Amino acid sequence: MSGQAFRWRKMGDAWEGVIGNHWVRLTAQPNAIHAKAAERITDWGWLTEYLQTDLQLDSILLTFPHDDAMRASVAACHGLRLLRQDPWECLASFILSSTKQIVQIQQIVAALCVRFGTSLPVPEGHEPVHAFPTAERLALATEQELRACKMGFRAPYLLKTARMIVSDNVNLGRLKYLNVDQARDELRRLPGVGNKIANCVLLFAYGFQQAFPVDVWVMKALRQLYFPKRRPSPKRLLHFTQTYFGPNAGYAQQYLFHYMRSRRNRRLPSEARRRRG
Repeated sequence: MSGQAFRWRKMGDAWEGVIGNHWVRLTAQPNAIHAKAAERITDWGWLTEYLQTDLQLDSILLTFPHDDAMRASVAACHGLRLLRQDPWECLASFILSSTKQIVQIQQIVAALCVRFGTSLPVPEGHEPVHAFPTAERLALATEQELRACKMGFRAPYLLKTARMIVSDNVNLGRLKYLNVDQARDELRRLPGVGNKIANCVLLFAYGFQQAFPVDVWVMKALRQLYFPKRRPSPKRLLHFTQTYFGPNAGYAQQYLFHYMRSRRNRRLPSEARRRRG
């Protein structure tokens, strides 16, 4: 629920979701995560990759700035990790996220999967579950069919993007071999993809730590926690995000984002104590 992925829901003390072609139920245990799938699994590497559980999180956190805002964010979001998602699903989901709240995005994505995704194995008695539809499948859809999933003006963006991916105008598999600026430029060629969506995809699907998505919550965090007495220009804020948060700036961004959302009705630190260079 930290705004990275939109196919998870809380079921009692567990979380249920879909990763690729697998339905999975995850339950937290002391020093472990218990995973259950509907079919026999001999290699859980896909889950380890998705959850990034091999990553030494403490080493990432040590690279964050040592200021009050960042310390509060880390304390409030204990254990938060960046997921490593499928690039196509991540891209399509964030195209659908424009001007929508997380619950609304989840509803649109769910409707899209039911209508266009393939059915997946689930435990006996469980409601049907579907994979995220491929770009090839959506490229064959009509705009009206996509609009039936309640995505509104985002329908033509998603349709045109799917067709560009299928025609290889933008090769998602190639982006990981580019530098972050080149990869961002490639993504921005797609309809409906600006800097924010491109940075989300680079961060959540490819692991580009230089990518720093800025939406209303991150903007609010930057202004309230780091610039409480002035309104920096967009250029100044961009320079700040590129230079202040260190080599894992994208990770730091996610902590600030989730901290602001989870504490929106509570009092926030009035000012971050830090060195202003």
